[in-house]
Amino acid sequence: MSRPLPQLEMEPVYGFFHYAIATVYGMFFRGEVSGLENLPRTSSFLIAANHASFLDPLLIGSQVPRQIAYFARKTLWKPGFVSWWLDTVGTIPVDRDGGQDVSAIKRVLKTLKDDQGLILFPEGTRSLNGHLQKPKAGVGLIACRSQVPVVPARIFGSFEACGKGGTLRLGTPVSVTFGPPLAPAVYDEPGAGKDRYQIASERIWAKIACLRLPSATVI
Repeated sequence: MSRPLPQLEMEPVYGFFHYAIATVYGMFFRGEVSGLENLPRTSSFLIAANHASFLDPLLIGSQVPRQIAYFARKTLWKPGFVSWWLDTVGTIPVDRDGGQDVSAIKRVLKTLKDDQGLILFPEGTRSLNGHLQKPKAGVGLIACRSQVPVVPARIFGSFEACGKGGTLRLGTPVSVTFGPPLAPAVYDEPGAGKDRYQIASERIWAKIACLRLPSATVI
């Protein structure tokens, strides 16, 4: 589903940085990317991925040929370029647990209502050792409230490239696999009561955990 220059269909600042980050990925982190055909061409959707490095949203997003929105900690909004950039590319500020931030949830639902995509990390924070962690209920809440398809994604190698507390290792291959989108009927259990959102998160997480490293890549 890739197009020659998808950045031309994005807002100018977002498109510029999308192209720049995709170029950096190709030069310093090039691995294999599979499953791009699973990303919806139109309408709203969620991408749910594992989280092992601050590189994850940038490198995953650079492979999505559509403009999508992101979460970022509110503490990152400080005077200067960073705040301007976060606002300009449509980043949503959120407290530590996005599932409990009412203002963030409202912005997310509006983003999805406007037929945009959004990337989320069910673990809520970066893994300390690169291994998959238990998912939190926040992603399930957003998925169940929005009733949009969820594309599971798994990134491989980002912890080795720059894990939490580690140094940046240019030249480390980072690969991404996108799985088939999950319809609401697959992840949502409306009659589950207070456990509904956690169940949804765990069902989405199970699909992420099943994704495998593209076979052409060796890390």
